[in-house]
Amino acid sequence: MPVSIVIGSQWGDEGKGRFIDYLSESCDFVVRFNGSNNAGHTVINKFGKFALHLIPSGIFSEKTKACIGNGTVIDLAALITEVEMLEKAGINLKDRLLISPRCHLILPYHKVLEQFYEKARGKDKIGTTGRGNGPAYADKITRNGIRLIDLLDKKQFSEKLTLELSLKNKVIKALGGKPLDLKTIEKTFFTLRAKIMPYVSEPFPYLQDGLKNNKNILLEGAQAIFLDNDWGTYPYVTSSTVLPGGSNAGAGIPPTKINKIIGVVKAYTTRVGEGPFPTELDDLVGKKLRTAGNEFGATTGRPRRCGWFDAELLRFAVQINGFSEMALTKIDVLDNFSEIKICTGYTLNGKQVNYYNGDAKFLTKIKPVYKTLKGWQAKTRGITEYKNLPENAKHYIEEIEKQIGVSIKYVSTGPEREAMIIR
Repeated sequence: MPVSIVIGSQWGDEGKGRFIDYLSESCDFVVRFNGSNNAGHTVINKFGKFALHLIPSGIFSEKTKACIGNGTVIDLAALITEVEMLEKAGINLKDRLLISPRCHLILPYHKVLEQFYEKARGKDKIGTTGRGNGPAYADKITRNGIRLIDLLDKKQFSEKLTLELSLKNKVIKALGGKPLDLKTIEKTFFTLRAKIMPYVSEPFPYLQDGLKNNKNILLEGAQAIFLDNDWGTYPYVTSSTVLPGGSNAGAGIPPTKINKIIGVVKAYTTRVGEGPFPTELDDLVGKKLRTAGNEFGATTGRPRRCGWFDAELLRFAVQINGFSEMALTKIDVLDNFSEIKICTGYTLNGKQVNYYNGDAKFLTKIKPVYKTLKGWQAKTRGITEYKNLPENAKHYIEEIEKQIGVSIKYVSTGPEREAMIIR
């Protein structure tokens, strides 16, 4: 049962894209099962540098089929832009990109509504990307969604769009917006339909055949555990299920077939948008981390908030996801720090507490407990053998392992595909 799944273990931006690109060389299928183009995976390889938001990061391996599973919500214009970008770079997508017709579509009113909702929250804003992800998932759950399969039938699409606009325009107008025009949306989406048609094919039978024939399948998670709609820092979360179990619903892979769950974690912690961040460094050290790590969002370009490694968060992530091994990224960003801290736990009013003891408000009140380690102040960029790492870098990696209770098998020493240590 050679099925592996890659999950982000913090608040996203851990480097999942470059890691999936690396693993895909030995994979027959790479499957995206959740999220929308509100997530961005950056990949750097022999073809160039790419920011992918919907197409799986394994698309660069010639023998790999890249599947967008039914759990993904699609902005068709953004997807087609990615298709054209990859084709321009010489990547063959024919018979390799499979998009489930069960995918729900992001419509113009989803973006308008999300922006109105965010504005209405004022100082309590969530920090969304404004891409329409939340309202699209809300329509899916309330059975008001329009799927790709609906767009394949123009009459069916128009009927559903007419109904939804009759509802959504009333809300938009009540919020002070201008009602959207049915014919304009139809014209746009029928044009997009013609461009995406060659890639619409249900991945399920291909994946089931792959399971029967012992093919290597890699499931690509978007977002990260602490953005999960149930177990993340609600309400500062995404709208989909991020946990490994989400792949059962979002890609049609039985949970019993998954035999390896890989957590990707950054050597420090970052977060984009609003929400609690116990180890955040709102000082010169935080700025140094942001600059050294080029911490700006792949989707929005927003500067990321930066802080020390949070082992309390990771222990929870290990427990709920059942990680079998970890991939540690961006160790090279810490090369010039004389000392580095690891958060080993939380206290509240002098008593030890855990992440799961409270909510987002609770996390703004706790105090992180730190262990300080000596930095290595030497270059790790591009090192591919563990024995060649500075001793203090090894001590740091081994302390993280001790804190979270799972072995770190992969250590990324740079954004390039080949900058990887396998222990």
